[in-house]
Amino acid sequence: MSLPDRVALEIIDGVATLTLVRSGSLNAIDEAMHAALRHAFTRIAKDRSVRAVVLTGSGPAFCAGQDLAERAATFDTGGQPDLHDSLDRNYNPLIRTIASLDVPVIAAVGGIAFGAGAALAIACDIVLAGRSARFQFGFVNVGLGPDSGASWSLPRIVGQARGLDLALTGRAVTAAEALEMGLVSRVVDDSDLPETAQAIARDLTARSADALAAIKRQFRVNPPGTLDAALDAERDEQAALGRTRDYREAVLRFAGRHANKDTGT
Repeated sequence: MSLPDRVALEIIDGVATLTLVRSGSLNAIDEAMHAALRHAFTRIAKDRSVRAVVLTGSGPAFCAGQDLAERAATFDTGGQPDLHDSLDRNYNPLIRTIASLDVPVIAAVGGIAFGAGAALAIACDIVLAGRSARFQFGFVNVGLGPDSGASWSLPRIVGQARGLDLALTGRAVTAAEALEMGLVSRVVDDSDLPETAQAIARDLTARSADALAAIKRQFRVNPPGTLDAALDAERDEQAALGRTRDYREAVLRFAGRHANKDTGT
């Protein structure tokens, strides 16, 4: 399924693969792509068959962030881009959608992930990188500060010192350095990136959907803060999960295996 020539969505066996398809512009995000992403995520959220999402880019890049040609066109006509409106209407809802979606979202990053594109990648639940991947939180390179959640997510992932380094200098980070600092969980050969992402997604479809949703809430949605708050949230989630069919069946399977071993059967 192609959405306004900006996004392709394919749903197979519980895995939704969402591909940015502006390869000629390094998958830069414009208004049409925002509309396409909203449409795609709305469909994903409503489709109860979807158990995992893979987000990736076509061609030589994951996503070059905001389409600056679109911003330049506004200046050319004597206007002033309204970044407050752009973030309120487009970027912030996109990041919130990924965080609040019940199913895991896997970013498969090949090539450049710049600015909002880098923030989009690390907003996902699992971040994979091909060896060609380059992450650049280069907002400062165009006279801006971080957006798309980067000011919140980046220091929490890599720490305050490294986060400030990346944000203040706008320097590019290789896949190997991204792995070392915790920006990504795995680095694979570029040729293996699509299949690795799909394999992880397929594995997730076999997991308890309730458990995956609870994990996302605990890591992404529940307010960060004290240990006491985390303990209370874990207690409430476990109480609900303990009443699910998945938990009951898993416990009985486990007990059954041990019972068989103990009796020699």
